[in-house]
Amino acid sequence: MQVPSKPNVSGLPGPLAAGEPLSAPGLEAWDSFLRAHATLLRRLEVDLAQETGLALADFDVLAQLARAGGELRMTDLADRALISRSGMTRRVTRLVDEGLVRRADANEDGRGVVVSLTDAGVKRLSETAPIHLRAVTELFVSQLDGQELTVLKNALDKISVDCAFG
Repeated sequence: MQVPSKPNVSGLPGPLAAGEPLSAPGLEAWDSFLRAHATLLRRLEVDLAQETGLALADFDVLAQLARAGGELRMTDLADRALISRSGMTRRVTRLVDEGLVRRADANEDGRGVVVSLTDAGVKRLSETAPIHLRAVTELFVSQLDGQELTVLKNALDKISVDCAFG
């Protein structure tokens, strides 16, 4: 049996080759962030769906609407949600079909669309929020002390501001 030769990766660009331009600590921090983010979201998605039957992205849409006072323009909702803009229309259509939100033309100019929570949406969010927040606390918040949470929040806020579009 022939053992395949080891691939030559020396020509790979950027951080994949010899630590350029990221430092080893920078690359390790980035890798840890990506793995923690992906793992945490997968776990929160599975746990919420198993316990409540609600997808995490649906919960996020309902929560964003609630945080905004019950309604948002579709474009603002898409900016705030954890899902892509392209998926927002389909997701909102499904939530409308389930009776959790309603969609209407914006009064100001008639060109935009406003998405609003329904009473059923408020009830569904009220039932699922404690379950989701308990999981966030268990899987994320309780893993860090107060100082670590503050440092992490400040660092991520800085990145969000520095990387914001437009």
